[in-house]
Amino acid sequence: MSEYITHDRRGRSVGIVQKKYFTFAYPPHLFPLECGAKLGPITLAYETYGQLNADRSNAILILHALSGDSHVAGYYSENDPKPGWWDFMVGPGKAIDTEKYFVICSNILGGCAGSTGPSSINPNTGRPYALEFPFVTIGDMVRAQRVLIEHLGIRKLLAVIGGSLGGMQVLEWALRYPEMVHAAIPIATTTRHSALAIAFNEVARQAIMADPNWRGGNYYDGPRPEMGLAVARMIGHITYLSDRALRRKFGRRLQNKSHFSFGFEVDFQVESYLRYQGRKFVERFDANSFLYITKAADYFDVKRQHGEGSLVKAFSKARARFLVISFSSDWLYPTYQSREMVKAMKKNELDVSFCEIEADWGHDAFLIPNEKFEELVHSFLERVSREFEP
Repeated sequence: MSEYITHDRRGRSVGIVQKKYFTFAYPPHLFPLECGAKLGPITLAYETYGQLNADRSNAILILHALSGDSHVAGYYSENDPKPGWWDFMVGPGKAIDTEKYFVICSNILGGCAGSTGPSSINPNTGRPYALEFPFVTIGDMVRAQRVLIEHLGIRKLLAVIGGSLGGMQVLEWALRYPEMVHAAIPIATTTRHSALAIAFNEVARQAIMADPNWRGGNYYDGPRPEMGLAVARMIGHITYLSDRALRRKFGRRLQNKSHFSFGFEVDFQVESYLRYQGRKFVERFDANSFLYITKAADYFDVKRQHGEGSLVKAFSKARARFLVISFSSDWLYPTYQSREMVKAMKKNELDVSFCEIEADWGHDAFLIPNEKFEELVHSFLERVSREFEP
């Protein structure tokens, strides 16, 4: 995700921000998980931007994608080379305007950017959990976020917003806690993974587990499975792009040469690009977290978990106003999947707006500045904020 992050040329930013931490579920009051296990204590890393107003009616929760984290906007220091991953969207005068809204973003349960996950210390052993960490679901992630939101003194959210895996969390929030969600913006997401999406995730997981340094997940005291995780990222990154984007950016151009090497080093620019993305990813992400989070995404199934096999029945639980956004070149979560959820919402007579945005950059288009995209979110939030009663 980080390859798209750039400084705001307009000079608007939330400025210097600080990561915060909230810990709960201390023994004996452990947090029950959907897999049947219990976990605790649990720490969630989170950041906030803007000010919560007097009647607590301006809170927006942003949910991040697989490789994201709580750092959605601003800088950690004056020398920070890049802002948060959605800095073009969140800030003063931007689509999610921090002069109007109190914005929250937390690192998901199972993550590796400050929240409890497989790399965290297991209090029962004094060592990292590794594969002793229990399986978590999108539902578990959302239930943990709810504890944080209540800790912040917020009874009802003006909006929940997220793309990709974050969009799954948006849907889960709207269906699990309908009384707490006034508006929901699921972006470039799906109600359940297709066989194709599951297949790509499985190949990525196998790349990690085939790395000899993975050692059954117990690699924290030695070399890490960097090659396996890098390959997993390369596989995933291909699914985030589109054929047109790759043709435009690379074509078949060679990397710093005019002839083929007739060897297995880098020949093409696209090969160099993917290897770079893999190397950068291993610097900031934990391989075991990748395994757990992709499995949680594969397990997510709105129809099964909320509707007894019916998407229409699942969305009968919702009360939120919805803005559903897809992108024309997204082949990982194609527009037909967004249309399916919109159809189910409309059959429940929900207030739903839908837009497919023409964009060449594939699934990752929601991470790239786009005036139409930004205006859609801005206008929708303006409307729902006028209607909101906490």
